[in-house]
Amino acid sequence: MAGLIRREDVDTVRERAAIEDIVGAHVTLKSAGVGSMKGLCPFHDERSPSFHVRPQVGRWHCFGCGEGGDVISFVQKIDGLSFTEAVEYLAGRVGVQLQYEDGGSRSGVEAGSRRRLLDAHGVAAQFYTEQLASPGGEAGRAFLAERGFERSHAEQFGVGFAPQGWDALLRHLRGRGFTEPELVATGLLSQGGRGIYDRFRGRLVWPIREVTGDVIGFGARKLFEQDQGPKYLNTPETALYKKSQVLYGLDLAKREIAKARQVVVVEGYTDVMAAHLSGVPTAVATCGTAFGADHARIVRRLIGDASGVGGVQLASGASIGGEIIFTFDGDAAGQKAAMRAFGEDQSFSAQTFVAVEPSGMDPCELRQARGPDAVRALVTGRTPLYEFVIRTTLSTYDLNTVEGRVGALRVAAPVVAGIRDAGLRPEYARMLAGWIGMDSDTVRRAVLAAGRPAAGPAATSTRRHPGAGPDGTVSGRGAPAGPVDRSPTSPAWGEPLPGPDRRDPVARLEAQTLEVVLQQAPLVPAEFDALASDAFAVPAFRAVHEAIRAAGGIAAARELVAGTGGGTAWVEKVSSEAAAPVRPLLTELAVTPLPEDRPGSIETYVRGVVGALIDLGLTREIADARGRLQRMDPDREPAAYQDAFAALIATENRRRALRAEN
Repeated sequence: MAGLIRREDVDTVRERAAIEDIVGAHVTLKSAGVGSMKGLCPFHDERSPSFHVRPQVGRWHCFGCGEGGDVISFVQKIDGLSFTEAVEYLAGRVGVQLQYEDGGSRSGVEAGSRRRLLDAHGVAAQFYTEQLASPGGEAGRAFLAERGFERSHAEQFGVGFAPQGWDALLRHLRGRGFTEPELVATGLLSQGGRGIYDRFRGRLVWPIREVTGDVIGFGARKLFEQDQGPKYLNTPETALYKKSQVLYGLDLAKREIAKARQVVVVEGYTDVMAAHLSGVPTAVATCGTAFGADHARIVRRLIGDASGVGGVQLASGASIGGEIIFTFDGDAAGQKAAMRAFGEDQSFSAQTFVAVEPSGMDPCELRQARGPDAVRALVTGRTPLYEFVIRTTLSTYDLNTVEGRVGALRVAAPVVAGIRDAGLRPEYARMLAGWIGMDSDTVRRAVLAAGRPAAGPAATSTRRHPGAGPDGTVSGRGAPAGPVDRSPTSPAWGEPLPGPDRRDPVARLEAQTLEVVLQQAPLVPAEFDALASDAFAVPAFRAVHEAIRAAGGIAAARELVAGTGGGTAWVEKVSSEAAAPVRPLLTELAVTPLPEDRPGSIETYVRGVVGALIDLGLTREIADARGRLQRMDPDREPAAYQDAFAALIATENRRRALRAEN
């Protein structure tokens, strides 16, 4: 087996892989200041963006959960890969030919590795599309034609056909060099008493892709009566495919979702096709499971959902916080699905709607019967999910009787009380009063009673973020306020160091200086390299300064940044010199947004910050020098006294000149 990847190749991959593109495939990023981008963290549940990316230094950091790192660590964490697998994945994306320490390129890739599984799926997808055009694929072509889909539509969505034989795909993949353990790990084959055989046979097949565009599974529709299997058959759970974490069509819809801040959730593969072809390019579908919490997190990241806006709808019909639209059939099953979706609504703050076709047609049938305009009208005529759920609940009661109205109020009041956006509750309480025919005060009191907590206040976390104050909130510049997760105990070796309270003006100045040194090294005055080892008073910042000095200081930084590696190479060099507990803080400093609203240019800001730290150091020197002079006797040691006095005057002159420059 090949050895470790050469360090030079790892550095090349890190430098060439644009972190904003890799992260942007999973998180909608928006500008957050000078050279900084932010979005919702993919690694913890949040509603206000605290996840920042700094492209020019190749680093990311979440100020909410404290996670951070480079582009390689992001791929490792988001896809659950080893370091080697993450580097190999990125190398394939940016066209870097990796070499290993024992020479050559990697040849003995172990069975079941992510890259091999993805390769097998890619080969299978191509095989299925070719089979759809073959004589044996006639049944699949007829199925599509009957639903108004042309050949170009099948090509657009990668639709294919699985031959009826037991081993057509098996033989094809074996011919491409895939081993039996690899084939079993893909989920494309099933295991029987006589060996392995094709899982999908005689079916129309849709490739299910992750957000990056890689095929990770398939959904297959039965075409022949003799097929005793279910109407739809999906890939089983594998190392690649987790049905609760994938949405069909997301790879095609992600850019439109981010642009329109809208997601339309439909119920099937053909519904996604029909919606996209009808001018609803934000449509996606779950794959054999209900829309759940993991799906909500994916959607929230892509629309850039934020809690501060509450999903308030504007007069234009647009929603400030984005919108999620569920399309369901008008029958009882559709209503049940809508109620399940309501259970997930509190997972995101986008305005949530239901689009129900009264006649019971799904988007595919609607497009066939009435054309694309009808599909767009279905989405446009959406109903707020809260209203739909409340009305569905009320429909089971006889509102013409006192008992019916009281019973309806008892079940509907908790629904209104459960609306997370407090601004919406009074309006829905008023609407509920009208729907059930009761006075508003009675309904309002019922809603308030339903919203009272059943137990005492929940215990708050005592874990803190580096730089958090006594109340557990981060108040330093560039770090959003709010409770965070960081242990207050003394770290063991390799664990992150606890950060300082950045409300301390000295700590804040030291943090700002290190931020510009890591992010804007070419603009930092050369005088920074003359700072003594004790120039930083905060121990954690002193450790970062030591790593910067070990990496060669500003002189080395300018050389690295001027080279092909840019700021990424400089930060990586400092990180490699830092002790393990210091690296998370170093990443945070490298990613913290610099101010964009200060008067003057960024160059002025950098000089001012570094100059202020140097001024602080000179002030300490002056205080020490004056203290020495006070302790000396000029009559007993006149020469030493004169030298100390001259040193004091020189330091004061340096400080005076520095202040004149700034």
